[in-house]
Amino acid sequence: MSVRTKRIYEPAESADGTRILVDRLWPRGVSKEDAALDRWIKGIGPSDELRRWFDHDPERWDEFNTRYKDELAHQQDVIDELRELAEDETVTLLYAAKDVDHNNAIVLKEVLEAGR
Repeated sequence: MSVRTKRIYEPAESADGTRILVDRLWPRGVSKEDAALDRWIKGIGPSDELRRWFDHDPERWDEFNTRYKDELAHQQDVIDELRELAEDETVTLLYAAKDVDHNNAIVLKEVLEAGR
């Protein structure tokens, strides 16, 4: 299984494989052409309530991680689809957050890899 995470503001590369935006909101300042997306799965991002509560505060990371995994548990069809895709090719989960260590794509990657 090959799952990567990457800020959507970084240039697309052939090594990215299938590029999937996993944020609920479209990233500021990025055109659809520049994003070079294969898919945008809005519904896999954290709920608006959870996203606002977290507010990218690293001190809330552990609780965010737990709450987001609880939300993802209700999206098993999408999780299974992403796992299946990642078995065949590289999947890059794109996110807009500035913090490369504390974002929803990292949690989603953990969930996908835990199911191996």
